[in-house]
Amino acid sequence: MSAVTDADRAAAEAFIAELRRWREVCGLSQKRLAGDMGYDPSYISKIESGQQQPTRDFAARADEVLQAGGSLTRRWRDYANARSGRGKSRSPVRDTPPDAAVPAPGNLIVCHEQAELRYGDGAYHARMRRQLHNASDAPVTRFLIRVAIDRHPGQAERSNDLYRHQPLTWEELHLAAACDGEPMAWQVKHDRDAFKEIWLLFENDQCKFPLYPGDTTWIEYSYSVSKAKWGQWFQRAVRLPTERLGVQIALPARLDPALWGMETTMTAEAMPVHTSIRRREVDDDVVFEWSTENPPLHARYRFEWRFRANERAEEPSPPSQRMRRLGVIQEGDPVLRTPAEEFTLPQEAPIARGLGELLIAYLAPLRAAHSFGKGIGLAAPQIGVSRAAAVVQPRDGEPLVLYNPRVIDASAEQDEQFEGCLSFFDIRGVVPRPLRIDVEHTTLDGEARITTFERGAARLWAHEIDHLAGVLYTDHMTNSEPLPVERYRGTGSDWTY
Repeated sequence: MSAVTDADRAAAEAFIAELRRWREVCGLSQKRLAGDMGYDPSYISKIESGQQQPTRDFAARADEVLQAGGSLTRRWRDYANARSGRGKSRSPVRDTPPDAAVPAPGNLIVCHEQAELRYGDGAYHARMRRQLHNASDAPVTRFLIRVAIDRHPGQAERSNDLYRHQPLTWEELHLAAACDGEPMAWQVKHDRDAFKEIWLLFENDQCKFPLYPGDTTWIEYSYSVSKAKWGQWFQRAVRLPTERLGVQIALPARLDPALWGMETTMTAEAMPVHTSIRRREVDDDVVFEWSTENPPLHARYRFEWRFRANERAEEPSPPSQRMRRLGVIQEGDPVLRTPAEEFTLPQEAPIARGLGELLIAYLAPLRAAHSFGKGIGLAAPQIGVSRAAAVVQPRDGEPLVLYNPRVIDASAEQDEQFEGCLSFFDIRGVVPRPLRIDVEHTTLDGEARITTFERGAARLWAHEIDHLAGVLYTDHMTNSEPLPVERYRGTGSDWTY
């Protein structure tokens, strides 16, 4: 067996760093990425830990799933060339202290993390504070941090092209770090165009101050990134046992910001954060604050926002991509064509109630991401749950969840209006619907009821009940070609009768 060279190691670490960056930018756990790629859940873990060598097919598949614009294939090619002796490492990793200086996960505890982001002067300014406790039997001499940016989420090739020509530089990052007020030196582990890994060292030119077993200390670091290189998102990943995590994002009030948050864990798909996001105005900013206690290890919390008073900056990402990032299943997924399973009530009341609460929770980030002037509806299959539950919130009303709904009668009188769908969000289509429907549904107590809906509410509920039967609004469209959303002029307005 040939010896592993420095070039081999550098190329392998470059591939791993690139894979991790794209996975984290997309907010995917290792398990979720493995499932999307069709691999065993442990495979991604083995790749990222260096136990398994990546293959060409793996790199190509990861490029496709992560929409990485070919960057992973290029890194794999560098890796393959290094192993065959035909290539050279382009970015050798600098020497760092031995791994014994870092306790195993679980032995270093984050008692409190407070992440702050402020937008001003054409840049995003991040400030991270962590209270660390060393529960190991060895002193800690360094702490790993990561900076990952993505200017155009969902448009990988566009972001890659930007960073190829305008990489993120150390000079513009202005990284600074301190431990209980004492400046910390730092050392580069990975230096990529849009991804940096840095060791913060518990030392400086004047002294060393390791974190000894049983001790607790605060570290703080800050950096800045121009808005030309950072998109409208901020993500925190739980890599160490953490007791409390807080996020504060300050955005200019003059831009009328709307913000929402999603979370992903190793065992759950993306869904709205479980605790509320508080909003308050401070001077010229709108400050959004969120916190959680004892977040699961490997959980990711991603916050996105839009400026409703639009600065007329870059083109927005496709509407369907925004919905996908919010956890809404998009066109082509088989679950949208699968009839949903009805609930047996009251026996399944706890499950049904939990699903209803989850559907309502999805509405806040959806409404923050788009103006729903006609009201909004969401069926369980649209979040990947094939059960018979849906929620509708009229334009000026409260959300209503129905279980096992079905239309048992409808008026002969109909009208035709444009409809949209969260799962087909790039288009709009003209659909005929009855002006009145009678809907039979089941309460959590198992009681059968009939509710009548008219006009706009009837249209919304007919649309969602179709979803539960595996029927899509495109099946009813009377216009042969759907209208691209860019040409639709009814966004934000109510139904017309």
